[in-house]
Amino acid sequence: MQSMHIGEPWMWFAFIAFVLAMLAVDLFVFGGRKAHRVSVREASCWVIAWASLALVFAGLLWWYLEGEFGAGVAHHKTLEFLTGYLIEQSLSIDNMFIFVMFFRYFAVPPELQRRLLLYGVLGAIVMRGAMILAGVWLVSKFAWLLYVFGLFLIITGIKMLIFAHQQPDLDKNPLLRWIRGHMRITESFHGEHFFVLQNGQRWATPLFLVLVLIEASDLMFAVDSIPAIFAITTDPFIVFTSNIFAIMGLRALYFLLADMAERFHLLKYGLAIVLVFIGGKMTLMPWLDFHLPIEWSLAVVGGIILASVLLSLVTRRSKSPDEDRMRIL
Repeated sequence: MQSMHIGEPWMWFAFIAFVLAMLAVDLFVFGGRKAHRVSVREASCWVIAWASLALVFAGLLWWYLEGEFGAGVAHHKTLEFLTGYLIEQSLSIDNMFIFVMFFRYFAVPPELQRRLLLYGVLGAIVMRGAMILAGVWLVSKFAWLLYVFGLFLIITGIKMLIFAHQQPDLDKNPLLRWIRGHMRITESFHGEHFFVLQNGQRWATPLFLVLVLIEASDLMFAVDSIPAIFAITTDPFIVFTSNIFAIMGLRALYFLLADMAERFHLLKYGLAIVLVFIGGKMTLMPWLDFHLPIEWSLAVVGGIILASVLLSLVTRRSKSPDEDRMRIL
């Protein structure tokens, strides 16, 4: 793993300014401030836009590094970004299943979901930025933490494999129960408001509960995804940019695939295998004195995700005739 860090202050400033500009465009140009249902066409455009921007960023990164440090460094760091982006985007898909569960449980109207997820993105950016900087600092001081992170990912992946078919019971969620026990909650939504005044008292709306759960889930998934990318690089700029591109594209991906989430029923198993693979790479390979090239990591992660998606579609398709006959009977 290359120890060189490439993030100059101007690069951090330029990237953060770019993210803020894109959020402003979303809010003030493309109707982010207006409650509306996101169409498949709109979601598709944003998915393509964010994936394209990630590839453009990779190209610009290679061009800059090739001029400053040579083709070898440019190739290595660009592959680190692309592999990290694929890992973070893949693991963030698990968030999509959680969002679907939250919105169904609270019966959140489709026109309110877009703005709600935007706040979730903002919270995730702040949380992940802080966690990435803290994680990089800890790893630089205590290199053995990489083994701890690897073991944690292996255990998490195995747990996901065992419990992938189970759905969490939100009625028993301790955070949700605590909020309901300590705050006044309205029975219905009040537009996009998180709080309303009733009889001179401030009440939280169900939308506030969903927002809290979204932020809590972002925090929990960050605990998995950030250690995962440390298997590829500890460069804070690469870790941060790959995470942010994945987060920014997640909201559009949700609106594109939410209605089809059940079709990808094997994807959780694929994500679990990815975690076990990455954890094994961090924990075992240094002891085996074997370095897996980044190209291989990229190919393995991409192959696992692609295989789980294709198998989901094939098994779903093979079951559909029987399901149709059952409906007829």
